[in-house]
Amino acid sequence: MKRYGMVIGLRPEKLEEYKRLHATVWPDVLRMIELCNIRNYSIYLRTLDDGHPYLFSYFEYVGADFAADMARMAADETTQRWWAVCKPCQKPLENRRADEWWAGMEEVFHAD
Repeated sequence: MKRYGMVIGLRPEKLEEYKRLHATVWPDVLRMIELCNIRNYSIYLRTLDDGHPYLFSYFEYVGADFAADMARMAADETTQRWWAVCKPCQKPLENRRADEWWAGMEEVFHAD
């Protein structure tokens, strides 16, 4: 199992919409997350000192081929439609890698 932490900005005018969307995530989206070996998935919201809201996600990957599972998820039609309604709410970090939407974070500590 590998743990992942990611961060992305949230457009302030879309904050309530994003929360509403995630209060009722589509069942087929949740099913695809499970099929792609993601467990213990959470998204947190925080407005930082710069006054902008940010989302932090945490999940555990229990599969053997992360790239293949993420490609499977990205190819799923329902997931693509879900992302199409969520992405306008998000504001990716400028310093993220070119292949990232959510910016990956380095794990510096973990305790069970």
